[in-house]
Amino acid sequence: MKDLPDTIPALMADIGARAKAASAELAFAPAEAKATALEAAADAVWARRAEIIEANGRDMDYGRDKGLSDAMLDRLMLDEARIGAIVDGLRAVAGQADPVGQVMTEWDMDSGLHIQRVRTPLGVIGVIYESRPNVTADAGALCLKSGNAVILRGGSESFHSSGLLVDCLKDGLRAAGLPQDAVQRVPTRDRTAVSEMLTMTDTIDVIVPRGGKGLVGLVQREARVPVFAHLEGICHIYLDAAADPEKALKIVLNAKTRRTGICGAAECLLIHDSIAKTIGQGVVRALLNAGVEVRGDAALQGIDGVVPAADDDWGREFLDMIIAARVVPDIDAALSHIREYGSNHTDAIVTEDDEAATRFFTRLDSAILMRNASTQFADGGEFGMGAEIGIATGKMHARGPVGAEQLTSFKYLVTGDGTVRG
Repeated sequence: MKDLPDTIPALMADIGARAKAASAELAFAPAEAKATALEAAADAVWARRAEIIEANGRDMDYGRDKGLSDAMLDRLMLDEARIGAIVDGLRAVAGQADPVGQVMTEWDMDSGLHIQRVRTPLGVIGVIYESRPNVTADAGALCLKSGNAVILRGGSESFHSSGLLVDCLKDGLRAAGLPQDAVQRVPTRDRTAVSEMLTMTDTIDVIVPRGGKGLVGLVQREARVPVFAHLEGICHIYLDAAADPEKALKIVLNAKTRRTGICGAAECLLIHDSIAKTIGQGVVRALLNAGVEVRGDAALQGIDGVVPAADDDWGREFLDMIIAARVVPDIDAALSHIREYGSNHTDAIVTEDDEAATRFFTRLDSAILMRNASTQFADGGEFGMGAEIGIATGKMHARGPVGAEQLTSFKYLVTGDGTVRG
């Protein structure tokens, strides 16, 4: 298959047609067959882990040559532990209840009709993502579980590792007697393929972009196919006047430093004025001691090591050992800041005050709101979904972690008994 721009439309049309045909068959595949496919795929990933790590080494070299940041290289890297997590994710999705055919609700009408609302697959899902090869396995697994065919277009950096993970998913499909075209990867780094995917309204039912602001913005501007928006994770933590000092320290350090390159990493710390010189100062010093660059407002610049925040540091996704920090006079000022600079992804409050927590939960509209917990829990696996295809920050159809259930629509099944309308 030639990898030239003038062949891309034909290539994508062929992939789309095969995905659509596979989705029609997968839509009524038995739950047991889908679970078997995922278990077999997990076995294949673990059996081929040495090959995957070797392929990932080539991807890492490519990423370094491309000048990726340390945080982005961390997203890209696979080792045996991370491959083990991929395997665990595949098995977790395999073990979940199958959403397809679930009766969401049912009722009887005076006319004699019995009506059911039943979950049904979306059809063909296009996933466009950057760097993280584990998204290949997560997206493939969740689409398969929900009866959808998937077209995967991973980042150029993860080309080799993603290719092997797709091979493992196909091994699973083959073992279960399901159509191998249910999981396909765009076999080119050419970006023309992305533009093609965004206009394939005849064969793709929804696009899921998973990456930085540039990628998501491109998809939202150019897509003619419906999109599950996954915007950048500008996650805030607000330390309330009633914050517990031990919880505040643990949560902020974990939210910022556990993994800086994921969308659930905290990017901005807001501190209530009444605790700025006590709990707030302690947390800031702990961040500095952990190697985090703290870009603070005037109220925090007296702490040795804090550097002045620039205007564009508010509302910025650093994906690095950097955090913006500001002192606010009250909870409403914190809410106002988050509304102005947040991305509706994940925001957290640390407080022992139930009233403050309720105010935070009811007056913000982020996809995920947390109390006394690290924003790093913004993850489908941590929500019990086994894996996620992304964190949807829009308000249509799916929101928050998108698991198998969120990749379904519904249809109505109406049963009568010679029933006619008067």
